[in-house]
Amino acid sequence: MRRRVLQATVAAVTVAVILLGFPLAFIGAQIVRQNELRELDARAAALGRQVDTRLERDIEITESLLDLYVGGDRSLTASVFVITPDDHQLSAGPSVTGQAVQASVRTDQGATVLLFVSRWDLLWVSVRVVLLVIAAAVVAFAAGIAMALWQANRLAAPLVYLAAFAEMLGSGQVRPAVQRSGVEEIDQVALELARSADRMAARLAIERQFANDASHQLRTPLTALSMRIEEITLSAESEEVREEARIALEQVERLASVVDDLLARSRAQGGSTQPVDLLELCEQQVEEWEPAFRAVGRRLELAVEPEVQVLATPGALSQVVATLVENSLKHGAGTTWIRSRPSGPGDGTVLEVGDEGPGVDDELAPRIFEPGVTGGHGTGVGLALARDLVTADGGRLELARRRPAVFAVFLTGVPRSLDPEVMLPTGSVLSTPLARAEPRREDEGA
Repeated sequence: MRRRVLQATVAAVTVAVILLGFPLAFIGAQIVRQNELRELDARAAALGRQVDTRLERDIEITESLLDLYVGGDRSLTASVFVITPDDHQLSAGPSVTGQAVQASVRTDQGATVLLFVSRWDLLWVSVRVVLLVIAAAVVAFAAGIAMALWQANRLAAPLVYLAAFAEMLGSGQVRPAVQRSGVEEIDQVALELARSADRMAARLAIERQFANDASHQLRTPLTALSMRIEEITLSAESEEVREEARIALEQVERLASVVDDLLARSRAQGGSTQPVDLLELCEQQVEEWEPAFRAVGRRLELAVEPEVQVLATPGALSQVVATLVENSLKHGAGTTWIRSRPSGPGDGTVLEVGDEGPGVDDELAPRIFEPGVTGGHGTGVGLALARDLVTADGGRLELARRRPAVFAVFLTGVPRSLDPEVMLPTGSVLSTPLARAEPRREDEGA
């Protein structure tokens, strides 16, 4: 947006300079040159009248009279010559070397008046006009660029605000506060987004409440059923009955795990993205996991650039990093490292977690993020849920390298060209009973 507005303004100023500046410079230079020539002729004529008057009255013609017509600050300096009828020559002013422009007058008394000015001095007067037009063009360019930048910021900031608003609506975060930009069309879109946010807030609250109620209502009978089957297992005398009860108990536990998985996935849909200090978040995870790594004789290193901010849900991103670090602890070897690097030409950031272990099998790698797929002990839910959490915030989680294993989390950066207060609308975050029911559980790594 800003680049287009800037390009359009520069193009308009360029066209204006070409169509108006160049002709103005040429015509102005010609007018100034003609004015100087007319002024030179007028000086010669005035001096001729003075010479005639003195000749008629038999008054001596002196060089001081000629000095009055040499010129000064407002006129070109001329070399003045007067030849009287008796061939007596008087002169005043500096001598002109090189090419010169002449103005001559033959008086009624037979005297000749000559004024010479340097052609280069006359040319310099024209060049000054051209330079003045060029300076005006430069000022016009600067003013146009300044106006373009101001107008671009005035238009781009509300559009970025709307983009952030729409992203938050897509991720489930509702912020009904709308800031007016002063641009009618943009304000209309913002108001419509606000109305959509109100409708989504009510619908989202109902859906989350339903998921919360359903999970609790399912857990109660499943728990009772598990206890009943355990009683049957303990009281049954037949080996076949105990075996069937054991199988039924496994099915009930699997069903309870599915319920927990569905509940976790419902929570992953819709976060509350905000600027997150990536280094601070990773330092918290390193502090939490470092004792576990030391216990097994391994190291956990952090190499995240300071002052890097990303748009993410803090709790969700913390769980994603914890899942990847735990996955490396269980299935990797050697030093585990967490590092960041810029992503692409924009403000994106890639957070990488890797180790020096054997990596991921070729058969397992294409399905590493599928639910239930695991390379060892575990439920196979951790990486699948981590990918859902990252996707919900507008990023993506990928297996960047198989051997040694490196997982890359691609995150959206906060634009540095805009103030975060402009980037993110202000308002209250939707709060539901589901969000307060219980903390998100830590799933086991893949």
